[in-house]
Amino acid sequence: MDPVLHTPDHPYAPDSPLAYLMDIVAASVDEESEEEERVGAETAAAHHIYAAYAYSLAQAVDSAVWQGHPAVREHGARRFEPSAVAPLGGGLWLHHTLRISEADGASDVLTLIVPCTCGRGYADITVDTEDVLVEILAELRPTYGRSLHDDRVPDCHSVRPVPALTGWPRDARSS
Repeated sequence: MDPVLHTPDHPYAPDSPLAYLMDIVAASVDEESEEEERVGAETAAAHHIYAAYAYSLAQAVDSAVWQGHPAVREHGARRFEPSAVAPLGGGLWLHHTLRISEADGASDVLTLIVPCTCGRGYADITVDTEDVLVEILAELRPTYGRSLHDDRVPDCHSVRPVPALTGWPRDARSS
């Protein structure tokens, strides 16, 4: 038996102004592909470098070296925005992403990733301005671009060695 009340799929005509507006909304909320996220991240990083670091990074880092990464999603929602990284040499990297909030919109976040003198980890340093970058590099110059390790406060996020497995039969460890 057919239902008496039938709700149409679209309660408006396909050629109505509302249909046109709904099509605009549908196009604007479509998710970007991973490739589009990568390219967007690379473009945003290069633009930020040229705009905010014209006398330092823009002179040293070619826009073609940025490698974009798509957003990290968890349970279908974005956990981290798309980002891009650029190698500087000597184990140092730049990481760029956009921090997006409803209150502030999008703001650039540039991080210098520096290997530690202990050789087991990295320190990440947020770079706010060109002057801050120059100060950080001046501090890293005596250690050839390495962050000083402090055993009391391992701020380098050192990679700790995995403890040896004990009590396992020899063949279980070797396979």
